[in-house]
Amino acid sequence: MTRAADPVELSGALIRRPSVTPEDQGALGVLEAFLSPLGFTCHRLPFSEAGTPDVDNLYARFGSDAPNFCFAGHTDVVPPGDAADWASDPFEPEIRDGVLYGRGAADMKCAVAAFCVAAARLVEEMGASLPGSISLLITGDEEGPAINGTVKVLDWMRANGEVIDACLVGEPTNPETLGEMIKIGRRGSLNASVVSEGVQGHVAYPDIADNPVPRLLAFLKAVDDHVFDEGNAHFPPTNMEITTIDVGNATTNLIPARAQARLNIRFNDAHTGASLSDFLRQRFQEHVGDKGAIDISVSGESFLTPPGRLSDIVAKAVAGATGREPELSTTGGTSDARFIKDHCPVVEFGMINATAHKVDENARVADIRALADIYERVLRGYFAPPS
Repeated sequence: MTRAADPVELSGALIRRPSVTPEDQGALGVLEAFLSPLGFTCHRLPFSEAGTPDVDNLYARFGSDAPNFCFAGHTDVVPPGDAADWASDPFEPEIRDGVLYGRGAADMKCAVAAFCVAAARLVEEMGASLPGSISLLITGDEEGPAINGTVKVLDWMRANGEVIDACLVGEPTNPETLGEMIKIGRRGSLNASVVSEGVQGHVAYPDIADNPVPRLLAFLKAVDDHVFDEGNAHFPPTNMEITTIDVGNATTNLIPARAQARLNIRFNDAHTGASLSDFLRQRFQEHVGDKGAIDISVSGESFLTPPGRLSDIVAKAVAGATGREPELSTTGGTSDARFIKDHCPVVEFGMINATAHKVDENARVADIRALADIYERVLRGYFAPPS
């Protein structure tokens, strides 16, 4: 019976697949082989777009009735770096002292394995009497450009009448201990590249040159001094960081012809990417004007799933399995939840984040099994009849 299926063993099978974005290397096939015999209808969804890598994805569903509870995640991983820096082969799972090591253990192959085992337990027990559907949306493009992954799977779902009513994303959300934190939203992220143009010349003759650096510094100071907001009950204050300033001048007596900088803004739900873009362009016009250029890209808008039924179900499941009352947080970077939030309520809960993307990435064996238990409790809570 699949109730005896070990999420640690399934995690190891996934880790063995060196699925560095955008390569699948058989990782989705491992999931298909596990889910199909249980009655899940599996759709392999490869997508491509000019100038971007081809990506394979998986959407699997058991049942056809509403409500449809979806687990979402990814099997792609970041490169391991120099394998010699690892204590063991990053793509050969190894358990040492109760800890499973391998690339993707924390982010997020163990969570995907826990999804599958939890879903299998309910499917085997309830079968056709399940009052709804369970689905999994698994992409191979979360660590990459995120163009041919979750976004296009969601488009395919909409075109094919596939509706999800609630979603749990298995990103690693806990800082140090399983059960500490549930993500109920994320800050938005905006990147800007700024160029100030001038006229090169000798420092002794500034009257026949035009130094672009002061204009750039004036723009950066205006933006850096600005207080965007004070934060709110669910989000910290919006934060701007200057990430680089470059002139490339190796000469002491030369006024440069160009100066450039990059910045990032992590913003809460008091703003949108468009409103912040307008703010930056206004300040740029004031301080640099037509003597430069600014390029802005928004990788994700801020969003919030207000505390309610979904977060209550997940928090109760976490507390029941771990004894901890999790914090409802919006901290951290972006995730594919930023796409899913346009379709249904979405929260995130997964492994401990401390070793994600690091050498000797790992997850405690006990935590992997506990996570499968938490996800099972989530499903039972979601499909329980109203009290």
